Amino acid sequence: MSTEEMVTVATEKGITTLTLNQPDRRNSLSMAMLEALSRELEVIAENTETRVVVLAAAGPVFCAGHDLREVSGQFDSHEFQLKLFNLCSKVMQQIVNLPRPVIARVAGVATAAGCQLVASCDLAVAADTARFATPGVNIGLFCSTPMVALSRNVSRKHAMEMLLTGEMVGAEKAERIGLVNQVVDEQVLDETVYRLASTIAGKSGYTLKIGKEAFYRQLEMGLAEAYDYTSVVMAENMQAADAQEGICAFLEKRKPDWKDE
Repeated sequence: MSTEEMVTVATEKGITTLTLNQPDRRNSLSMAMLEALSRELEVIAENTETRVVVLAAAGPVFCAGHDLREVSGQFDSHEFQLKLFNLCSKVMQQIVNLPRPVIARVAGVATAAGCQLVASCDLAVAADTARFATPGVNIGLFCSTPMVALSRNVSRKHAMEMLLTGEMVGAEKAERIGLVNQVVDEQVLDETVYRLASTIAGKSGYTLKIGKEAFYRQLEMGLAEAYDYTSVVMAENMQAADAQEGICAFLEKRKPDWKDE
């Protein structure tokens, strides 16, 4: 399979679906898969047609993490290992820094870096049959990089439980601890995901971009610094055409005409 086929892309009504498309390898994050995903995220970042991204996967497994066959073939190459984990970290940060909301559509299993992928997305909707784990501890390789995204989405004790036991977490518990937003019957998974995506796509793209960036930046700040920063963001946002149009539309009881500026 060529790298172009590893991640398929489809855009409709402002929603771009990126599908991990190597089900025979459990959609593992090989070097080639990560490069393909990174490349598509770079394109989307510059594509004004895309308003929301849905990250999906083909086959019964969402993503099994890194390709252990590839990793085991490079045991003696520290350079390769560092390059692989740095690239994976880059992709996760691309998702967080993407000026478009990203929704994970999770059916099946998401383990290790696959669980990290879900945690890195802004929102996640899972089928009731989905399962999650950070099982690196079971094979002597602690899930240190997946830990970064996981610990920023769930409480410390729940994150540590997943990391220290390596055990599977069902979809309902994943929702309860904050790893996913919704759990639905697999038969209505697509309907739920795309209804959510359509709702978000109907907002001002400019406003979504500002809000997503501010959300992640303020998380790393102290309380006073976060309020100072977000006050500046809101004052600047108020000068935007879409903010003024939105406020006027609300007062005039009409639908806003977004210009994405």
